[in-house]
Amino acid sequence: MSKSWAERLKDLERKVRTSFGDDLSTPAKRRQAFWHYHLFDHAFLRTFWTNFYELAPGVYRSNQPVHARWVKYKEKFGLKTVINLRGEDDFSPYLFERESLEQLDIELIDAKIYARRTASREELLFLIETLKTAQRPMLFHCKSGADRAGFTAALYMLVIEGKPLAEARKQLSWKYLHLRSTMTGAVDYVFDQYEIDTKGTDIGFEQWVRDTYEKKAVMANFMKSRGSA
Repeated sequence: MSKSWAERLKDLERKVRTSFGDDLSTPAKRRQAFWHYHLFDHAFLRTFWTNFYELAPGVYRSNQPVHARWVKYKEKFGLKTVINLRGEDDFSPYLFERESLEQLDIELIDAKIYARRTASREELLFLIETLKTAQRPMLFHCKSGADRAGFTAALYMLVIEGKPLAEARKQLSWKYLHLRSTMTGAVDYVFDQYEIDTKGTDIGFEQWVRDTYEKKAVMANFMKSRGSA
């Protein structure tokens, strides 16, 4: 079956996006990476739109800041740790972030999770441990600050702050531009599955992840809930 025009355009965009933007070593390469960052990763929007909120004293959620915002957060909050939910990468968003944080002496921790599919048990446990132990003040971010950051904020409120699940879930809402009705509802469904599996018990989320959670099963149940099995 031949590809649709939409699929062809997506393939073309991916081909162009991965053809440059992976080198800051010369002025010319840096300029290319700058345009890659602002056009393909939409960093120009994040110069003024921040999706920035404080969860607890010294704990913040956000979209991915540009350099000027990193400087501001270092000066204003004394930021010490950044948890990058997008994970390590070879292209401009990660290269510029790593460079900025090195200049500002802010620790960068890569804890990759996903917006449209479930993370593995190991990825979730690493994220939980990072939220527990990272030096404050700390900020965690994804690209837009809506889905992965929302999931992590809910996780923080549930596991670290000990808030009820209903209250933790508020971190995944329209307020932060999170849309549960799309495939990004996969992150919400992790909490749905936790609630189903532990109903009538006092099992905490971290224990459930260690003992019961299986990413493929949770993702399959999410797809069934969407009528997509």
